[in-house]
Amino acid sequence: MSFTTADVVKLRKVSGAGMMDCKNALKDAEGDFDKALEIIREKGKLIANKRADRDAAEGVALASATEDGKFGAIIVLNCETDFVAKNESFVAFAEKILAKALEAKPESLEALKAIEIDGSTIEALITEQTGVTGEKLDLSYYKCLADEAVVPYIHPGNKLSTLVAFNKAVDTQVGKDIAMQVAAMAPVSVDEASIPQAEIDKELEFAKEKYRKEGKPEAMLEKIAQGSLNKWYKDVTLINQAFVKDGKMSVKEYLKGADAELAVTAFDRYTLNA
Repeated sequence: MSFTTADVVKLRKVSGAGMMDCKNALKDAEGDFDKALEIIREKGKLIANKRADRDAAEGVALASATEDGKFGAIIVLNCETDFVAKNESFVAFAEKILAKALEAKPESLEALKAIEIDGSTIEALITEQTGVTGEKLDLSYYKCLADEAVVPYIHPGNKLSTLVAFNKAVDTQVGKDIAMQVAAMAPVSVDEASIPQAEIDKELEFAKEKYRKEGKPEAMLEKIAQGSLNKWYKDVTLINQAFVKDGKMSVKEYLKGADAELAVTAFDRYTLNA
């Protein structure tokens, strides 16, 4: 069977492989399009197996929300080099996965990998793209949030993304400000109540031991440690942090100024190369 340039272009569009790879696959398949596509996919599996032990530490961390703004997700697609991470085709592939996550709303990373796009699972497509890029690829992270409003933020460079969920509709600028706050200040919880008691106890004991070594009276350690704990809350809890755009107020005060009933219900943050 013969094949034309149009067949090569079509195979390239379907597979994402380079023009020469597509031409060679069609040649080996004697012009059979489906067979050529399978050759490219098998090549991807072969390369994936060869590179299985490689470290895929680069990549992109992307976040987005549905059109109604009530569901959002972060996905992380890893590769081996920053060169591939900045490639438009690689970023577009990651965006395609994220769009599917917003559409299907899977509950877990494994469920996301099992979702099909154009007849192939996302996991299979990642293997296929490994053959295209020549690097190990890995969909390593997926997190979703749902509420009355979910605001995404992607820091320039695609290495850091955040999601913030709110209890009600939020002004666009306010939502972006809080999502950027999470990106800049890396809080560990929304407020004190959402920190596990074990972590609080651990921090208290750490403070007591610190001041004990400094020679503070034993009878005063509890009070001093409690003061230290309150300072810790200001560092690690989102609503108690100083607002990055105006250090004279806390995030809680900023939210109250925007809408007295507005509250953050959850957030997520992911950064590559941390």
